[in-house]
Amino acid sequence: MSRQITLALSKGRILEATLPLLAAAGIEPEVDPGKSRKLVFETNRPGLRLLVIRASDVPTFVAYGAADIGISGKDVLIEHGGADLYEPLDLGIACCKLMTAGLPGAMDAAGHRPLRVATKYVETTRAYFSRLGRQVEIIKLYGSMELAPLVGLADVIVDLVDTGNTLRANGLEPFEVIEDISARLVVNKAAQKMKHAEIGELIELFDPAAGGLS
Repeated sequence: MSRQITLALSKGRILEATLPLLAAAGIEPEVDPGKSRKLVFETNRPGLRLLVIRASDVPTFVAYGAADIGISGKDVLIEHGGADLYEPLDLGIACCKLMTAGLPGAMDAAGHRPLRVATKYVETTRAYFSRLGRQVEIIKLYGSMELAPLVGLADVIVDLVDTGNTLRANGLEPFEVIEDISARLVVNKAAQKMKHAEIGELIELFDPAAGGLS
C-alpha cells in the first residue's frame, strides 16, 4: 500500500464488531481503540491509519475526503445520506432492524390526529410514514427512546431493535420493520479514482470475492 489510506470507524457497537474483522484481515491498530482516548491510530499495515469517530459522522468524513473509506451502519447512511459515497460491501456485522415499536395497539391509538413518533431517525421516519400515507408528528430524541411511550411523550418510536429485550422489559412490542440494518463499507468517490489500487486491495482483504470496486 503505497499511498496513505484513512479508514473511519464508528464508535460503539459497530467498532466492537469491526475489530475482529480487521484482525481477520491482518490489520492491527497500534493500541486497542476500545481502551484508548485517541482518535487517530496507526496500524501494522504501512500507509493505513484508522479514525474512530461518532457513527453519525462517518459518512460526512468520507464524503468530504477526511477519510478515504469508512465503516458505517446502514441506518446512518439512510438517515444522513449516502448518495455521495460508493457502498461496495455489506460487511454482515452489527446486524439489527430499524422498526416501529410501542405499547400494544399504539399504532391505532392516535385516532384522527397525527401519530406522535419519537426517534432520532427523523428523515427516515418521515419518508416511511409518507409512503404509508400516514400523518405523523415527529419528536426528535437522542436516547432513552423506550421511555417516550411510557410517559405519553409519543405514541410509538422508531429505533434499532436487536434482541428486543429492552422493548419487552419496558412493556413495548415491535411492530413493522422499516429496514434491515448492517454495517457497510463506504468509499469516497475521488479516493476510489485516485487510490483505486490501494482501496481495492483493502476491499479484497475484507471480502476476497469482491475483487475491488466496480
